[in-house]
Amino acid sequence: MSVRTFAAIDVGSYELTMKIFEFSGKDAMREIDCVSKRLDLGSDTYAMGKISNEKMDELCRTLKDFSDIMRTYRVKDYKAYGTSAIRETENTTIVQDQIAQRTGIKVEALGNAEQRFLDYKSAASRGDSFRKIIEEKTAILDIGGGSIQLSLFDKDTLVSTQNVRLGVLRLQDYLNRFAVKNSQTEELINEMAMARLDTYKKLYLKDKEIRNLIVIDDYLSPWAVRKRAGGRGKEFVDRKDFDKLFEVLHSRNPLQIARAMEISEERIPLVFISAVLIKYIAEMMGIQRIWLPGVTLCDGIAYEYAEKIKMFENEHDFDEDIIACAVNISKRYMGNRKRSDALEKFTTIIFDSMRKVHGLGKRERLYLRLAVILHECGKYISLVDIGETSFQIVMSTEIIGISQKEREIVANVVRFNHSRFVYDGQQTGMGSMSRESFLVVAKLTAILRLANSLDRSHKQKFNGMKAVLKENQLLLSVDTQEDITLEKGFFEANSDFFKEVFSVEPVLKQRKIF
Repeated sequence: MSVRTFAAIDVGSYELTMKIFEFSGKDAMREIDCVSKRLDLGSDTYAMGKISNEKMDELCRTLKDFSDIMRTYRVKDYKAYGTSAIRETENTTIVQDQIAQRTGIKVEALGNAEQRFLDYKSAASRGDSFRKIIEEKTAILDIGGGSIQLSLFDKDTLVSTQNVRLGVLRLQDYLNRFAVKNSQTEELINEMAMARLDTYKKLYLKDKEIRNLIVIDDYLSPWAVRKRAGGRGKEFVDRKDFDKLFEVLHSRNPLQIARAMEISEERIPLVFISAVLIKYIAEMMGIQRIWLPGVTLCDGIAYEYAEKIKMFENEHDFDEDIIACAVNISKRYMGNRKRSDALEKFTTIIFDSMRKVHGLGKRERLYLRLAVILHECGKYISLVDIGETSFQIVMSTEIIGISQKEREIVANVVRFNHSRFVYDGQQTGMGSMSRESFLVVAKLTAILRLANSLDRSHKQKFNGMKAVLKENQLLLSVDTQEDITLEKGFFEANSDFFKEVFSVEPVLKQRKIF
């Protein structure tokens, strides 16, 4: 049996962490080592916009040490990600190049939506415990250095996710700047949380009863895991038990807490801020039980790698969570779900029948589905300039699991579905787009336009559709006994662009049902 060794590296806001994993056969992922180094990059980034030279030197020294450890374990594959401290610097590209030149490690800057999706996957890596808890109404609270992410689940389906700038290091920076006394800390954090979360509560919670809270953080969770390992803690904690823990953190001095939790005293303020956020949000949502799985971004990175090498089968479908997120965005802008469902069938049938021609894969198929769901969201703002307003909405709205680059692809497909296609090199919002991304936009736009013409009346006239690629023609057979003069007219109008992109002529055939 072949064994793979993989390293996951998290260049975090407060700490650098590397976990070494061993993969052997199906469903066999084992952590064999974990090394970490405390390095507060976030304070520099959030306060000054750049990482100081001293911390840059220390960062590179640490990553060089990580590289040596990887050689010791004969690691062949690794993935290194930088979170908000890297992402929010003014000179991210220069920082990444310096790291690569000095250490040989390529650090990718994770967008917030990508980071939170990996954190979510890290919780999913806990298997049955995760699957069991999200069957009920559950929230995931992902606490980072720069912000928190709140995601709501209902019956194993992601129904909403939002980012709020209430990160632990960011809050600590405010507390230090305002010279806040220890006795004032909880109240001040609550006030800042209330100011940010009041709108969230009105928009997303309403009368929802959330039973469970999954907490992902680097502050309380590691302690909870150590406590369980020592046989002194439960996997799921009742609200009353958490409130008792909070009172202990509130009443004891930092030295006592540090000794009890077996962590450094300088880390205690961050632990307390995390605990205040958990307590406030649990009260706001009416949470009954809390789960601190103790996972980190590294676990999510390893889980994603395991998916890539097809080690896990029949696990949770994360693509459907991305789709569910888009559906809820569409709902917010009064989207027509019935029409989106019809268009999704048409577009995916065309996409699948054209695989040999377009050369696109599973990920691009996901972009197309997202574009279908969001293609008319701009009508909420303007019934005239639908393409541009839809583009602006998609570009301004975070979709968990989708990078900025991917969101730009989806947004442009949505835009050009309604407006004249702008070619590579012309004046457009696609100026920074690579040649590969441009071609993806062109191909998906051609498919969406053709599919859109098949329901131009918004009446869903077709009972079924079959697509067959035959030489240089795509034969689309539709079942209907209704008059489709309007659909045929728009189909012919959109056929030219489809033929231009694929060198394939689409042909529409009506099969009448009697």
